[in-house]
Amino acid sequence: MKKTTVILLAGGLTAVSACKSTQTDTTATGMTTETTVATAVETKSDLDYPDTKKVDQVDNYFGTQVADPYRWLETHNAEVDEWIEAQNKVTFNYLDDIDFRDNIKRRLTEIWNYPKYGAPFKEGGKYYFFKNDGLQNQSVLYVQETLEAEPKVFFDPNKLSSDGTVALTSLQFSKDGKYVAYGTSSGGSDWNTYQVMDASTGKMLDDKIEWVKFSSPSWYKDGFYYSRYDAPTEGNKLANKNEYHKVYYHKIGTPQNQDQLVYEDKTKPLRNFYGQTTDDERYLILNVSEGASGANALYYKDLKDPKSTIKPLIENFENEYNVIDSFGDKLLVMTNKNAPRYRLVMIDPKKPQEANWKVVVPESQNVMQGVSSVGGRIIATYMKDATSQVVVYDQTGKQLNNVELPTLGTVSGFGGDKENKETFFTFTSFTYPPTIYRYDVANNKVTQFRKTEVKVDTDAFETKQVFYTSKDGTKVPMFIVHKKGLKLDGTNPTYLYAYGGFNISLTPSFSIANMLWLENGGVYAMPNLRGGGEYGEDWHKAGMTPNKQNVFDDFIAAAEYLIDQKYTSSDKLAVAGGSNGGLLVGAFMTQRPDLAKVAIPAVGVMDMLRFHKFTIGWAWVPEYGSSEDEAQFKNLYTFSPLHNIKEGVKYPATLVKTADHDDRVVPAHSFKFISELQDKGAEGNPYLIRVDVRAGHGAGKPTSLLIQEWADTWAFIYKNMGVNPYPNQ
Repeated sequence: MKKTTVILLAGGLTAVSACKSTQTDTTATGMTTETTVATAVETKSDLDYPDTKKVDQVDNYFGTQVADPYRWLETHNAEVDEWIEAQNKVTFNYLDDIDFRDNIKRRLTEIWNYPKYGAPFKEGGKYYFFKNDGLQNQSVLYVQETLEAEPKVFFDPNKLSSDGTVALTSLQFSKDGKYVAYGTSSGGSDWNTYQVMDASTGKMLDDKIEWVKFSSPSWYKDGFYYSRYDAPTEGNKLANKNEYHKVYYHKIGTPQNQDQLVYEDKTKPLRNFYGQTTDDERYLILNVSEGASGANALYYKDLKDPKSTIKPLIENFENEYNVIDSFGDKLLVMTNKNAPRYRLVMIDPKKPQEANWKVVVPESQNVMQGVSSVGGRIIATYMKDATSQVVVYDQTGKQLNNVELPTLGTVSGFGGDKENKETFFTFTSFTYPPTIYRYDVANNKVTQFRKTEVKVDTDAFETKQVFYTSKDGTKVPMFIVHKKGLKLDGTNPTYLYAYGGFNISLTPSFSIANMLWLENGGVYAMPNLRGGGEYGEDWHKAGMTPNKQNVFDDFIAAAEYLIDQKYTSSDKLAVAGGSNGGLLVGAFMTQRPDLAKVAIPAVGVMDMLRFHKFTIGWAWVPEYGSSEDEAQFKNLYTFSPLHNIKEGVKYPATLVKTADHDDRVVPAHSFKFISELQDKGAEGNPYLIRVDVRAGHGAGKPTSLLIQEWADTWAFIYKNMGVNPYPNQ
C-alpha cells in the first residue's frame, strides 16, 4: 500500500550522520585522564538540590501500602513549572562548570554540518526527496521533474516556526499526485494538525484537521481517511488519558466539522484504529490495536461496493497482521500467526478463515522485517542476527534473487507503487554513512545513487558482533564499535546503549553523536536484548510481562561481559537508553548500582504502577502488565525504578533527560524518579535532571537542540569518568 512518508533525518540518534575530526589525538586514545579524579566529580553534597515537597499520598495495592509523595508532580501547573526551572538551574550550572563542554559542542557543530539526504520517492510523475543542508533544524522537501533535473524547494518546515520546534510528522500524496496532505506537531507533542497543499501550485488550501494522534492521512478519491480523538480538556492536553479513537473521512474543501465519522467503538475506549487504503483504492483497511505490543485485529471495507460496511477480517488480538497491498480482490498480508519469524499469506476477504489462506512466502530461519510490492515484484527485507538481507520474489512467491548489499548493516526504503520500475533504498551501518541506492527491479541491478560525504575517517574504526551469556544461559548478541588497535586493558570509556521491548529491533546505523565518542577513543556497545524483535516473536515474548526481568538481566550481563573482557571497568562505563530504554536504565541502576559509573535514562517509564493512567500509557499494559492485576502488580513492583531506590545507596552519576511536551511518556515519570533519587541516594555522585522546553519524546527535535543535548550528555559522562576529551584546548 502507499506508505506515509515520515521525516526522520533530524529526528534522533540513528537518523543523523557524521563528519571527520581534523584534530590530531594527543594520546593513544584521544583522551587524557584528569590528574585528580576525586575532584573531577561533583558529590551530592556539593549540589544544592531544590527542596522538593512531599505529600501524604499512600496507595493500597492488594494489601501492599505504597507511598507516592511526589504525586503532585503529575499535574502541569505553575508550581511544577517553578520546580522544573529550579531543577534546570542546578543542572545547567553544573554543566556550565565543565570546562570542555564548549569544545564538545564546537566539535559536534563542526561534524554535524554536512548535507543529509533522504531516498527519492515518486509521486504524480515527479521525484521528491528530503535534504538537510547541515545545520538546518528541520529537513526540507525538494521536487524535481527527473532525477537529472535541478531540484526545487517544495516544502520547508523551517518556516513553520522561528526556533525549529514545529516539525513535519507525516506526508502523503493523492493517487494522482495533485494534492499532498501533511501533518505537523508543535514542541514534540504527539498531537498532529493536518493541512493540505496543491502540489502543482504550492498553494495552501483552507483544509485544517486538528487533534489527530497515531494516524496518517490515507487518500481515497477527493479526500482522505484519518483517526483522531475528541479535543482534550484544555490545560491537560499533554497528560490526559487518550480514549475513544475514531476514524473520519475528510473531503477536500470542507471544514473539519463536516467530516464523516467512518468508525468508532463506544464499548471499547482503549482501542486504536489506523485506517489505510490499498494502492488501487479498492479497500479501506483498519488496523485495530488494544496495546503497543504489536498484536492487532483487521477490519476492512470494500470501497468498490457502495453498500459495503466495515467488517472484521481478523477479530482476535493474538498475532500481528500487516496488509501489504491488494491483488485483485485479495489481500497480501504479512503475519506472525503460526510463524514467529513472519510469513506472507494471501487472504480472500470473502473467505477470511485461516484454512482458506494461501501461503505466498513461508516463514524462514530469518525474521521477515518488511515487505513492499514494487514493479511486479515482492521485495522482502529480512534480519539475520540484527543485520539486513533483501530477497526478491515474484507475485506467486517464487524466489528470484537477492539484492546485493555493501556489507553488514541496515537497509530501509524500497517504497513505491506496483507499477514503478525502480525503487530506492538507503544502506547504513555503525561506520558506514547512509548511502542511497537505486534498484532496477526488472533487471535486479543496484547502482549507487547518492553517497554521503563525511570527513570522518570511518576506516579507523571496526565493528564486531559477539554473543555473550545472560543470567539464565541465553546467548545474546551485541555489537561493539571502537578504534582499530584498541587495547583491552579495562580503561576504555564505554557507552552501553540498549532498548529491549515492544518487538523493536536495534540494528547497525550511523550516528554523528556517536562519532564524537568514537573518534576520542570511546567504545560503543549495543546489545540486542530480549523483548526486541531481532529473533521474532519468541524473542519478544521472552522479554514481556511476566518475563521483563530477562531484559534487565541481559543488560546487566552485557555490562559484565564488557568488564570481564577488559574493554572497560565499572569506573569507565556509562549506560543509556530512552523511553522503554529509560526504564531499562532505571532498573539497571537500582538493581546493580555498582556496575556503572554513569547512567543516562531518557524519557523513561519510571513509575510502573501508574504509567497506564496517562495519555497512551494504557497501550503498554500487554508489554508490561498492570498494577490493577495482583500478580502483575507484584511483578511490576519488583523492578519499577521509582519504587526500588533505596535509602543510603550510592547510585551512578545520573542525568535524567526528559521534555515538558512529552505526551508519550509524560515527564512526571522522570520528575518523580529524580526527586526520589535526590532524596535517598548517598553522596558521591550527582543526581540531575535535564528538562528540555518546547520538546517532546524525541521525534522532530530541531538540530540545534540535538547538538546542545549531546554536548551536555557527553560532557556529563566524561566529567564523571574523570576524562577530558580535549585537554589541549
